[in-house]
Parts: sequence; structure tokens; C-alpha cells
Amino acid sequence: MERFKPDINNGLTKKQVDSRFKDNLYNIDTTVTTKPTKDIIKDNVFTIFNIVNFFLACMVLTTGSFKNLLFMGGIICNTIISIFQELRSKKVLDKLQVVNESKVCTIRDGKEEKLSINSIVLDDVIKLELGNQIVVDSIILDGEVEVNESFITGEADTVYKKKGDMLLSGSFIVSGNCYARVEHVGMDNYTAKISANTKKIKNNSSEIMRSLNKIITTVSFLIIPLGILLYFKQLSLPGNTTNEAILNTVAALIGMIPEGLVLLTSTVLAVGVIRLAQRKVLVQDLYCIEALARVDTICLDKTGTITEGIMEVVDVVDLDKEFDSNEILANINYQLNENNPTGIALNNKFGKKNNFKLKKKIPFSSAKKYSGCEFKNGKFLVGAPEFILGDKIKKYKKELDKYIKDYRVIALVKDDKIISLLLLQDIVRKEAKATLDFFKSQGVKVKIISGDNPNTVYNIALKAGLDKNSKMIDARELTTDEEIFENIENYDVFGRVSPEQKRKFILALQRHGHSVAMTGDGVNDVLALKEADCSVAMASGTDAAKNVSQLVLLDSNFASMPYIVDEGRRSVNNIQRSASLFLVKTIYASVLSFIFIFLNSPYPFIPIQLTLTSVLTVGIPSVILGLEPNHNIIKGKFLHNVLVKAVPFSISIIVGVLLVNLFGNVFDLARVQVSTLTAVVTTFNCFILLYKVCIPFNLLHKVLFSLMFVSYITLFVLLNDLFGFSSFSGKMILIFIICGFVCLYIINYLKDNIDSLTKKIF
Repeated sequence: MERFKPDINNGLTKKQVDSRFKDNLYNIDTTVTTKPTKDIIKDNVFTIFNIVNFFLACMVLTTGSFKNLLFMGGIICNTIISIFQELRSKKVLDKLQVVNESKVCTIRDGKEEKLSINSIVLDDVIKLELGNQIVVDSIILDGEVEVNESFITGEADTVYKKKGDMLLSGSFIVSGNCYARVEHVGMDNYTAKISANTKKIKNNSSEIMRSLNKIITTVSFLIIPLGILLYFKQLSLPGNTTNEAILNTVAALIGMIPEGLVLLTSTVLAVGVIRLAQRKVLVQDLYCIEALARVDTICLDKTGTITEGIMEVVDVVDLDKEFDSNEILANINYQLNENNPTGIALNNKFGKKNNFKLKKKIPFSSAKKYSGCEFKNGKFLVGAPEFILGDKIKKYKKELDKYIKDYRVIALVKDDKIISLLLLQDIVRKEAKATLDFFKSQGVKVKIISGDNPNTVYNIALKAGLDKNSKMIDARELTTDEEIFENIENYDVFGRVSPEQKRKFILALQRHGHSVAMTGDGVNDVLALKEADCSVAMASGTDAAKNVSQLVLLDSNFASMPYIVDEGRRSVNNIQRSASLFLVKTIYASVLSFIFIFLNSPYPFIPIQLTLTSVLTVGIPSVILGLEPNHNIIKGKFLHNVLVKAVPFSISIIVGVLLVNLFGNVFDLARVQVSTLTAVVTTFNCFILLYKVCIPFNLLHKVLFSLMFVSYITLFVLLNDLFGFSSFSGKMILIFIICGFVCLYIINYLKDNIDSLTKKIF
């Protein structure tokens, strides 16, 4: 394979690029976060529950009772809807990812071009600067940079790289700039080889997903042994045929399977992704919508988040007339050519000149908070005066105090002597106050964390609407992890925070039991974004910040935050509410299956009866309720909240079914009469739960409940033969009334006591 050696000024020619594409030596993005279409179809079709249901359907086919295959209609519909929603969500995400895709500055035919990741070829010359994500392994041709390789090595310390050194894909530039030649593309890149994905940097923190996995694991563990034991028990009963034993067992097992619960969850969250996309919000992790809805503390970086991130030099205060600060800064600008907000502001104010002889460059980094150059006529540094001068800053305190409340103050320094103070100003976002007020009204604590002077940060925070009683601190006073842990709750504004400290602040808040969101746009925010329960980046920010964040605000509009929280609450609250409908069936079916292993009675249901109840009291209502507005604050744990509603009704149904079987023996009822009564008592309980779930009743809830109830009565009367129901006799009416009163008593008794019990277990 021929290797090209282009120079940094010209790069590859069009002919050389074409030959690379012809030889398949171009890059491919190995960090795509959405699943391929074939995987979406496969994952939705070949689920454990679908496989079990297919097996059960085959068993029903052997009996010739084709009407009892009706439950497969719901399974097929669930699968089709799930595939459709996931494909729809994928289409939206893929479009947004193209909009948000990081572009690589490439030199070709002597011109700079911004190209997509997939347009890079082997031996391309690329230009890298502060905040850029390194997307392909490259070798530095010219320049010096500091690189953070924490995504691929786990080490947060920056690594110095110079001409001839390798830059690994997955790392990002924290200071300096350079030109580099692409060394590997596609699957030959370092991150591809180790299967690392910088967008999948931490375990999913979704409580809903953990709870669903716990439910699915438990049911999967129980269903096979219970099914086998119940089948042989039903087969051994006097007068029970093989076909009846199969139908009874299938009825028990399909009741245990909460197949629609997973569909409901994925559908509600997928709809949330699409709704947020309409608000110009890219969701890079489906379950982060839930995470942001649950946060009780949000940490905001100042620059680019509550301010617009567009700095301008308002004034220059010369303290030493011996030097021409304009001339010095113009030469520094030329040599460093920094592309961060401060660098752009200095370039706009002082321009660029190249009339000083350079000896050494000192690129900016968030850790040291200054940059500069060593020229033949001296070493000049520009940045935070406290960091440049250390303890020697004291003699300038009076001068600095005049400006730090109203401006961001940086200093031009030579030999520990300030030549001039540069007064910069950033504009507070007009939507910042309303957004901070929203979080305050929702009981969410707001922490402002910035690398700037604490006084400057505090005054900007006040302008943005932070409470006047808020307290600030200089983060340099917090030197140990324990000091951070002890003080993180006591202060609201933190200045002079290093990137590593930001990360420690997030961890300290989590140690205090908080669910923490972090917003940011800069390289100095990346470590904190990586640790947060929910991370939000601005599209106008650095590649590194966008790649580690779960949410990206594509219009960089901070005002989108309340909408994201509301969408998360709608999703979680509605899933939580509807999940109780599904789990009632799973709990009572599992317990009854176990009990009937030891009873000398046929299992009282047949599949088609449970299908009717499930569709009208669970399936249709859960979909409608799952998509309506619901912005209530989320309280408690998901599984506990669901079980508090589900368990009383499950126990009530179990007792009701056992009572029907007892009375059936006492009054010598026919099997079809017992089956009918158990189905009606079960449906009675399910409608009571649906009634409670619909509270408070609005027009939608009234129509929904009424329509489902009338539909059941109508189908029961008109299609009783199809569903295996018998007509009600006087004895059956009496038994139903007795069981109904018992069920109501159990529900009312347990609803007052179940909360404390489930808290101990879950």
C-alpha cells in the first residue's frame, strides 16, 4: 500500500483522495449509537416472551381450540408497534446526529475544508485545536498540544504531545493546536480495536430499566418450572383431558407475562425522543430523559450555559506604561491563534502581528488557566491573575477589586508584574432567569460552577436570577476530597474550579444522595459531564463536551431545559401509572399458578377470557394514559410506587378466585360457571384499579373508562359463547356479590398498609 506524505500547507490532492476511496482506505464512524434496522427487527421479534408465547400458541393449536389463539393478536400487534416506534425514533435520531456531527478541519489542495468523519481518508492532513475530539489515530506533523486520554485509558491527567507523537482516537485536545497526518481509519483506529465508544461512557442509571429487568428476570425464572408442574397437575385431575390441561396451563402462563409493559416503556420513551427532537434536543441515550426528570440538583457551567459564551474586551487598564500591551497581545494572538471565547475576544480587540521573535509557545489549558509566549524580549503570560501570580497577587488586590464584580478580569503579565488588566464581559442569556426560576419552583437545587473568579461568577449568577441569599466560595480553598464533600451542600456558587474539581463536585453531591445533572460546553466540563447522572451539552460547545453528553441542545437554547424535564416527568409518571395495570396480572397469575399446583381443581381461566380482560383494562388504557401530559414531580422509587398500587388488587383477585372455587364446590357449579365467575371477579378488580388510575377524572379519562366498561359488558352479553362465558344464575349473582364485597374490603385495608411493607422489600 502506497503511503502519501503531504505537507501541512497543501495536504492531499483530489486525485490522491479519490484513490483512497477507490482502495476503501476511508474512515467510517464506529461510534454510531442507534441500532441497525435489522437488529431492531430481530431484537423485537426474538424476545424471551415472544418465544414463550409462540410455544404456547403451538400448544393451543394442538387442541384445535383456535379461538384461544386470540392472545397472539395482541403479541403480534405489540411487536409491530414496538418495531415501528423504534424505527421512527431511529430515523429522528439519525437525522439529528447528522446535524450535530462533529466536522473535521482538513487540508486538501491547499485549502481548509470542514468534512464529516466519514469523509476522512488515510494520510489526510487535519487541523486540531482546543476542544476538538480526535476521531482518527493521527501523527503530529507540526505544533504542540495537551491531550486528555481519559476515555480510553481512564487516566484524567493530560498528556503532552509534540511533533512525531501519536494522537489516539477517542481523546481530545485540552490545549494548543497542531497539524496531524491520519495514520489509521475505520476499524484500524485505536478506539475501534478496543471497542470503546466515547458516547457510551457509563452504565445506564435508569431506575425504570433496572426495575423492568428485575421483573422480567423473575418471571423468566418462574414461568418454565411453574408451567411444567401446573400442566402435569391439571393432567392428573379426574375428568380433565389433555386439551383442557393444555388450555388451563396456557391461560396461567400468558397471565404471568407482562409483554405489553416493555412495549409501553419503549413507546412512551420513543415518543419523548421525537417530541424533544421538535424542540431541537438530541437525545443520545433513551433513558436519560428519565434521569433528568429525577434530578434534584443541577450544576451549571457559567460560560456558554447561563451566558451566551461570546466574550468581548470592554476595556484595557494599563498598569505599566513601559510596555505596549496592544503590540504584545497582537503577537501572542498570532502565535497561539486560540479558538476559545477568550482567544476570539482578544483577536477581535488586538488583531494579529508577527514582529516578535518567538522562542516558546505556552498554550492555554483549563487546569493552569493561562497561556502566553516566550519571545526574545521576554516571557508574557495572559490569563487569570491569581493563577499566574499566586501569592504575589496580594499587592494588586485593591486594583482588581474595582473590576471583578462587573467584569471577567484577565491580566497580561511579565516577570510577576501586571502590565495591564483586560476587562471582558459576557452577556447573560435572556432565557436564563426564567429557567433558573423554573428549577427553583420545582425544588431543584442549582449550583453554578465555573473556572472564573468567584466574585465575577456570583454577580453574573445574580443577574441570571440566582437567589440573593446564595453563598459563594473560591474552589482553591477546597484542597481535599473531604473538604469538597463537607462544603458542597453549603455553597451555591463556586469559582476558580479546575476540571478535576468539577468532577469531584459531582461525585460529592452523589455521595450526599443527590441525583445530579450537569450542563456545560467546554473541555473543562467533560470530566464532570462524564460522571453526572444526566449530562447536557450545548451544540455550540466543544466536540468533546457534545460526545460525552446524553443530551445536546442543538440550538444551544438553555430555555429547552424545562421542556426536557417536563417530557421526562410525563414519561416516567405515565409508565409508572400504567405499569401497575400490567403487574396486577403478572402477580395474581403467578401466585394462582403456584397455588393450583396443590389444589385438586382445574385452573379456572381459559386463555380467551384473560385476553378480553387484558385488552380492555390494561392494553388500550395503558397506551392512551401513557401518552397524555403529566408533569407532576416524581417521588419515590419506581418499583415501590408500582407495587403499592398493584399488590392490593393482585391479592384481592387471588382471594376472589379462591372464594369462587370454594363456593363453586359448595353450590356444585359447573366448570363453565366457575370459569365465568372467576373471569368476572378478576375483571371487576381490574376495573376498580383502572378507575383509581384514571383519578383525577377529566374528559379523556371519563370517556376511556366508560368506553372500556361498556365494551366489556357488551362483549360479555353478545359474544358469551366465543369467550367461553355462561349466563348468570341466581347462585352466581349471590357468589359475585359476596366476592365483590370481600375484594373491596381487602383493597381498602391493604392500600393503607401496603406502603410500609413494600418500602421494606424494595
